[in-house]
Amino acid sequence: MNQQPLQLVTPNPRVRLGQRKVFVLKRAQDVIEAIAWASVVAVVVFFLIDGGIKGVTDLPTALNAISRLTALVGTDLLMIHMLLVARVPWIDKFYGHDKATLAHKKLGKPVLYFIVAHFLASLIQFSITNSQNVIATLVWLITDVQDMLTAVAALTLMILVVVTSLNFARRKMSYEAWFIVHLMSYAAVLLAVPHIFSTGSDIAGKPASTIFWVTLYLFVALNIVWYRAAKPLIRIFGSSMKIANVVRESSDTTSLYLRGKNIDKLGGASGQFYFLRVLTPRRWFKAHPFSLSAAPNNHYMRFTIGNRGDDTAFLQTIKPGTRVAVEGPFGVFTEERRTQEKVVLIASGIGIPPIRALAESMASRPGDITIIYRVRDEEDASLLAEVREIARIRGFRLYVLPGPRASLKSWMNNDGTNNPDLARLAVMAPWISESDVYICGPQIWTELVVSSCTRAGVPADRIHAEEFAW
Repeated sequence: MNQQPLQLVTPNPRVRLGQRKVFVLKRAQDVIEAIAWASVVAVVVFFLIDGGIKGVTDLPTALNAISRLTALVGTDLLMIHMLLVARVPWIDKFYGHDKATLAHKKLGKPVLYFIVAHFLASLIQFSITNSQNVIATLVWLITDVQDMLTAVAALTLMILVVVTSLNFARRKMSYEAWFIVHLMSYAAVLLAVPHIFSTGSDIAGKPASTIFWVTLYLFVALNIVWYRAAKPLIRIFGSSMKIANVVRESSDTTSLYLRGKNIDKLGGASGQFYFLRVLTPRRWFKAHPFSLSAAPNNHYMRFTIGNRGDDTAFLQTIKPGTRVAVEGPFGVFTEERRTQEKVVLIASGIGIPPIRALAESMASRPGDITIIYRVRDEEDASLLAEVREIARIRGFRLYVLPGPRASLKSWMNNDGTNNPDLARLAVMAPWISESDVYICGPQIWTELVVSSCTRAGVPADRIHAEEFAW
């Protein structure tokens, strides 16, 4: 087990509290969302100014109008869709990686519907005007019309990307397979661009529209290139990060200590996570998200990783000296979201790393913070000794809940009392309705905890739970 001496950072001396933080956050989100919707409104206005409706006199011209409008709106939404997962700090700061990814997933279907509607409207329109069936018209478009072959290829790739984003497909795919497929979304956009300018009538020769679309494409492209490619590469060469030590924490968890140059410049806060990439010939292209399990410091980064198969099994025995790359930090599971003096930290299993890091660095007085740690076996619980020591030094209340769950609808252990979770929670944290609550653990377990906290009177904006979404 862990033989490393416990070295704690100095807790935050103070933190700004109060509901004004929530107000400012929501106003910032409103501004970002207003800009996004304004871009959609702008393309519709350009379409109307260009006589998009006035030219409708029969079915072919109506189909042409539908084709133009759906192409414009669909492309604009596609740019937003891609930006949401570009891992840009200004989105992550206000929404968090999981909420941005969720919005990306929800937007995928509408984007596909608009693009497919554009394709079908164009195909049927040309079929009518050319007096040909749709198959012959499709062949003509692909073989005779400039840039339409690449446009059809782009549509095919886009359909593949959206289908693999659906829940039933994503559950059957590894992260690596999903990531490779989704690289095709960039290819789809690149393949679609030429026909927008060469065959479309809404941009070419129209200065305002040209400026809008070129600016939008460049803005999204620069964010993606910088935050998904250039900046991570600069960090890899600038930090020379390596595995310094590997420490077994429990029967199925291991802590990796990373050291390198300029660690203090990586930024980050307790509760945040990074994408970790092992720079070996067989694994350099695989990135996995892991939370810091110790508060950021100038000496090392520590990730405590559970053995869940695939690469997490390999990481249990990775050799010191192996080069790694870290991309991040990401997430808003941090003290920055705190609004109350009282805090309840709740973890289960491998959800303990960010909770342990938060406990180390949070501003507090004795009695301000309560930690609830749900474990299978108290003798084989990851980081439990450290959490106990932090609680002792800082004057926190700590409740360890070992053993099996009381029932399928309970997130607590079976303590033999048959008391419901809500009653037990009220005993452990009697002021919970006036607290911020941070929860980390398996998704279904987390949902049960959130339900208990909500019934205990904790407002939704004080319940903090973040998922490593993809």
